[in-house]
Amino acid sequence: MNALSLFFDRIANWKVLLLIIAIYISFPAYFLKDAETRINILAGKTLGPIDLTMGFTPERTLQMVAEYGDEARAYYATVESTIDLVYPITYAFLFGVILTLVYRKKRYKPFPYVNILPFVALIFDYLENITIVTMLKSYPDQSIVVASLCEFFKLGKWLTFAITIVLIIYGLLKMVPKMKKA
Repeated sequence: MNALSLFFDRIANWKVLLLIIAIYISFPAYFLKDAETRINILAGKTLGPIDLTMGFTPERTLQMVAEYGDEARAYYATVESTIDLVYPITYAFLFGVILTLVYRKKRYKPFPYVNILPFVALIFDYLENITIVTMLKSYPDQSIVVASLCEFFKLGKWLTFAITIVLIIYGLLKMVPKMKKA
């Protein structure tokens, strides 16, 4: 934990931030958008990925898996096993660098470690991906337990994201008065 936090403290600067932003933007702007479009085309209807749904609804998740159809299920499983392995690393590094830049000088607890919070989201995201791939590959066998785990991991991911965003906004707002004085 400490090593990862210190790593971000060493690499975090504006050049690294701009590089990571450029890499990050390629995912929602191209890779993930293209994947969602292709999933919908292969399914023959607009379903979107399970990853982006909100609320704890295991039954809806199982329904989506069924509605995708064979081709969309196979393609979605490939996306989860490739693109959606790299994307969490990208956003974890992006938010880790941002949190480091915002909270670097806050040495009181827990601020020295706030920059590793995005990696909690990454872990939840990977666990969510494992359950999604399991459901996609095991269809027509459906498990409410796996769907419920998927929903739990998805909830953990979104809550961690929300906390990260709130911390970024809070930190930036706390910086504004100091910037005005300078």
